[in-house]
Amino acid sequence: MEPLTEQEIRAAFVNCSKGEAKRLNVPRDLADLPWEDLDYLGWRDPQAPDRAYLVVELDGGLKALSLRTSNAGSWQTRRSMCSMCLTTHSGGVSLMVAPRAGRSGQQGNSVGAYICSDLACSLYVRGKKDAGIGARLHETITLEEKVRRTVANLAAFVARVTTA
Repeated sequence: MEPLTEQEIRAAFVNCSKGEAKRLNVPRDLADLPWEDLDYLGWRDPQAPDRAYLVVELDGGLKALSLRTSNAGSWQTRRSMCSMCLTTHSGGVSLMVAPRAGRSGQQGNSVGAYICSDLACSLYVRGKKDAGIGARLHETITLEEKVRRTVANLAAFVARVTTA
């Protein structure tokens, strides 16, 4: 992924108002991120733990989603699999819910997916971050195929949020 600016990130949100996008907390360390290893930018809001955000480049343009998550304690002991990168975690996967874009989202409709709680799918797929023993299933596909699969899963989630 190419490095992004705060302005590019804020302008890319498709499922919240411009005012909400202007007020949300963007990571302060954008220049220090491992952009060459990221397929998308994802972060949790340190001031609002139930909020998360992701930005992905699809079809030559940026799309950003505002997400909500639950910090329910019952998930902390369960082993769960991320639906984006297929990494399993004990307590490291959260149900993240995105309001749908447009009128549908304004009416309260949303789309959810189980995603790595820290939104670091790109780093787990590349082995740059460890989720523990047995976190990655043994697969015979190449790293490039794993990356393509993760991006395709993310693109499908974004499409479900943005289509009526």
